[in-house]
Amino acid sequence: MKKLIAICSIAALAACGSPEPAEEGVVVEDAEAPAEIMSLNETSWTFVMDGQEIIESIDADGNYIANAGDEHFDHGTYVMVDGMQCFTSAMDDDGQVCWSTPAQVAVGESMDITSDQGESLTVTRVAYEPLTM
Repeated sequence: MKKLIAICSIAALAACGSPEPAEEGVVVEDAEAPAEIMSLNETSWTFVMDGQEIIESIDADGNYIANAGDEHFDHGTYVMVDGMQCFTSAMDDDGQVCWSTPAQVAVGESMDITSDQGESLTVTRVAYEPLTM
């Protein structure tokens, strides 16, 4: 008798969890979730700006440092705002500049990005390398 109760209970639970079959002729489409924009914390990037080859790294706390070879180029803070990557330089009074980026970029891949001020830039993700000024 205990086995019968256990089997009936399992069958009842299984029936509760079974999805209903779609009606014949009705196509059910899975809605794709929007791609999540990647955080740039603990990433490094290379690009050319003002005629100089730059490497820029953003640490876990959102601080960035950009160097041109052995020379310091820029530093400041990074945050994500409404799906855009936003940087505020500590070296000028330009304020926050935000860039639109694709959802995900793997190490070694390049992407074209555009700032909210209309500037375009091609950046390449490289292995994370903490930088110093």
